[in-house]
Amino acid sequence: MLETPTWRASADWGARLGDSRRELYDVNVQAVRHLLQLREERYADIADVLISGAMGPRADAYADIPPIDPDDAQMYHEPQIDAFAEGGVDLVTAFTLSDPGEAVGLARAAFYHGLPVVIGFTVEADGRLRGGMPLREAIEVVDAETDTVHYMLNCAHPQHILRGLDGGTWQRRIVSVRYDASTRTHAELDRATTIDAGDIGELRRGHDELRAQLPNLAIVGGCCGTDARHIAALWKDRTPPEPPAP
Repeated sequence: MLETPTWRASADWGARLGDSRRELYDVNVQAVRHLLQLREERYADIADVLISGAMGPRADAYADIPPIDPDDAQMYHEPQIDAFAEGGVDLVTAFTLSDPGEAVGLARAAFYHGLPVVIGFTVEADGRLRGGMPLREAIEVVDAETDTVHYMLNCAHPQHILRGLDGGTWQRRIVSVRYDASTRTHAELDRATTIDAGDIGELRRGHDELRAQLPNLAIVGGCCGTDARHIAALWKDRTPPEPPAP
């Protein structure tokens, strides 16, 4: 999976740099087309390389925000998804959301453009969304209103994610994780002046515990503070599954 570098390429964030809506639209289209060209040039011998349009929340991911109206979220995120569709993405992936209303609106906008969508929630150190909603409830709310392909958890350490699990069948809906290296809270990370690379061994141990509770986990990656060392540790000594019988 190749992700566009467009997490902040939406109207409110682009306006801080003086970008017009037209410029933002073109940036998103070109980000997709760049990856399409890269796939053709570098990955032609690998089957099923997907191009994902990466999106982020309208507000700061760590901020305290009031509940978001799904209709407002759909209207806000629609231009970026429209640009992804114009560029030719295979799917849309939303990172670091903390409000189910925003997730519903974003997913509706993707559906309107005929694009599969993955919703990525981030959790606090207690395993809940910012504001206190249990992860289970957030996923159930979005599933009741949308055709979300699956869910991702990102920008959180495995220890934090584990505190949000209860063993229910809803956990099968979580297919992707993108971990933070640090065990610090979001508030602590927001105040930090240096990157916290965390304890790689602790990250791997937490991941192993989490894998046992997420039977459909298939996509593993890194978020804040991680680099190639962390990702290598997550995959070290993994035995690939046997291919299915013909």
